[in-house]
Amino acid sequence: MTAVGAALVLMALRDIFHTIWHPTGRGGLSRRLMAGVWRIGRSRRALGPLVGPLAMVVVVLAWVLLILLGSALVYWPHLPGGFVFGSSLDPTSRAGFLDAVYLSTVTLATLGFGDIVPAADWLRIAVPVQALVGFGLLTAAVSWVLQVYPALTRRRALAVRLSLLRRVGTLGLVADPRSAMAAPLLKDLAVELAQLRVDLTQYAETYYFRDGDPETSLPAMLGVALHLSEHARRTAGVDARYAGELLGAAVEDYLQVVDEHFLHVGGPARAIASAYAEDHGQELARAR
Repeated sequence: MTAVGAALVLMALRDIFHTIWHPTGRGGLSRRLMAGVWRIGRSRRALGPLVGPLAMVVVVLAWVLLILLGSALVYWPHLPGGFVFGSSLDPTSRAGFLDAVYLSTVTLATLGFGDIVPAADWLRIAVPVQALVGFGLLTAAVSWVLQVYPALTRRRALAVRLSLLRRVGTLGLVADPRSAMAAPLLKDLAVELAQLRVDLTQYAETYYFRDGDPETSLPAMLGVALHLSEHARRTAGVDARYAGELLGAAVEDYLQVVDEHFLHVGGPARAIASAYAEDHGQELARAR
């Protein structure tokens, strides 16, 4: 039982590391939990923008539960003999699983009541280690939020920029071979999309955040970038044509990551973009 408990704790720690600090940003347990919450959210549109934050809460609670129950299983076989109890407690009646859960909860929360104290040498090490894990879990959850929301801000900022370009009508600018603004504009969009591709790879959980407003939804506005790149590739201007190729490659790379890890649609970029928008409850926009 102690070995099973230790395995649960190690599973939680491994998932925390892979989700928050590993370069790929994909913990197995957290990925499955977030995908499950996403599927529930798709069937219940009322959840909408709450799906992403709710999925993160579910993952953190799963980490807490695994560490709490795992540590309880570590302690349970050694109650009451491996611990010293306060004078107000009867050791003979404190050997149940609930007592182990209580000890694990108090230790994980670093409350330190002192009514149950480890006596065995290895437990005198294991209990403080769990307290350190509890403190580290709080720090990890906070750092996770601080990492994810800047990536979401960058994604929404690009969506708003694309919606503004759509609103003012940019196709004419891109198609004009004499325009000096088209090439720098398209290159800037390509650079921003490259940044978002890195964000999506590092923070895969950002996929599960849905924006209700189409103008702040990248899955909807990505069609504008795709449409601009297609028109730029056919223009007579060499700079604009090159910038269009660059933007098209950036869009395709981003969509390839989306398809590989979330959609599994295959096919051309426009088909993946349409499926991406549909998965987020949006329609793929077009440039004007």
